[in-house]
Amino acid sequence: MVPIESEIENTITSLYILEELLKPEGFTIGSSWDYDSGYFDYLLDNKDTYYYLRIPFYAVAGSLDYPGVTVRMDKPFLLAHEYKKGNDEDAGVGAIQGAFDQFQSPSNPDGDMPPEYIDMGKDMIRKVEQLIVPS
Repeated sequence: MVPIESEIENTITSLYILEELLKPEGFTIGSSWDYDSGYFDYLLDNKDTYYYLRIPFYAVAGSLDYPGVTVRMDKPFLLAHEYKKGNDEDAGVGAIQGAFDQFQSPSNPDGDMPPEYIDMGKDMIRKVEQLIVPS
């Protein structure tokens, strides 16, 4: 994990507004959200390793499953997930088990971050700052 200093840290705004600004840029809300917190993820690359720019956010008024929730953005960071090559040895046998175990677990959930992806992540954060931070 590589933290990125940014002016968006501690910015408080509507989650709806953030979605309207960030989704057209390629961000998605990561699947690991709960009622109090979540992440905007931006996929930088996915060749053998998935490289993400991740912007965490936390509910400050309401909960994430409630329309109109207000969130505070936290420090962005870069994340690398290295995946095993070949068949998924962790997957269970059978159609029912396969439905639950269809995705490989990362072989290294916190892989090395090459400098070019650090630069790409910093460039994208500068773009996000221009969208979100008031002038």
